[in-house]
Amino acid sequence: MRAFFSYMTEQRLNTLKEKLSNYNLQYTDVNGTPSITIPNENLLDVCNVLKNDLQFDQCRDAVGVDRFTKKNRFEIIYNLYSIPFKERLFIRVEIDGKNPESQSLTSVWASTNWYEREAYDMVGIKFTGHPDLRRVYMPEDYEYFPLRKDFPLMGIEGSIPLPNK
Repeated sequence: MRAFFSYMTEQRLNTLKEKLSNYNLQYTDVNGTPSITIPNENLLDVCNVLKNDLQFDQCRDAVGVDRFTKKNRFEIIYNLYSIPFKERLFIRVEIDGKNPESQSLTSVWASTNWYEREAYDMVGIKFTGHPDLRRVYMPEDYEYFPLRKDFPLMGIEGSIPLPNK
């Protein structure tokens, strides 16, 4: 049985670093998988290079995270995959502020449409340039974001009508 992915070779990682040398990136390792932290303002440019020049042709998942810290409270983590090289790469974007916002990657990978909508709905991260940014699980007029760390564990009483038992 063939493996679904292989670990990135040092030569390929060096090629990746060389192609992205114009950007202020931080490289780390997550259990053998490379991870890049990208400044929010460079996200779209870096992702276009990753797709077009380095053949990361799929975005397989993306999650919004609330770190509940004073600086860079929010984060988005994208899980990319290269079919020709059978390699995985994580990209992370740290976001400041009370009104978290990042660029949408739907113009690069269409699959991010749903993932970004989910991050918006659950964590409250807005994606500029998203073609259809609306809630997925919660009612459209719901004013809270259930996966934020400051959201009460038992919910907010009276915030949403619940079905009868």
